[in-house]
Amino acid sequence: MKKVVVIGPESTGKSTLSEKLASHFHTVWTEEYARTYIDQLSRPYEQEDLWQIARGQLALEQQQAARAREVLICDTDLYVVKVWSEHKYGECDVRILNEIAQQQCDLYLLTYIDLPWEEDPQREYPDPAMRSYFYHVYKDIVLQSGVPWVDIRGGYAEREAQAIAAVTQLLAR
Repeated sequence: MKKVVVIGPESTGKSTLSEKLASHFHTVWTEEYARTYIDQLSRPYEQEDLWQIARGQLALEQQQAARAREVLICDTDLYVVKVWSEHKYGECDVRILNEIAQQQCDLYLLTYIDLPWEEDPQREYPDPAMRSYFYHVYKDIVLQSGVPWVDIRGGYAEREAQAIAAVTQLLAR
């Protein structure tokens, strides 16, 4: 089974794209566990919560991998937790880093910041300069990962077509 991770800054269509890809390839997708976790908190999240989020993300991926057909689509991976942690707290829990060293991915789909910002109580960085900053952080990650990646841009239909083509090519290998 192949694993495709949709990665990028906030409000760049990752969840929408993940769901569409899963539907197109008749498989399942892994949602971003952080959303569920934070929705259940009765307080602002703290640094230690990021380890719980990472653990939950991994468990969700394992659960969905058991149900996937040929490809698992993931709306995030632990690099996102790392970026989030380093930006907000100046460091990342070594347990998260150890899990990142173990995670495997066959293709990254990096979503660009050309979609309009959509308000969401969990989103923190609507400023265009910050969106650009985070895009470049994620681009550096995928460039250094050694994993094939595709830059996904344009409107929703263009993004879906680019992503389908990339996943189709991955599955043909």
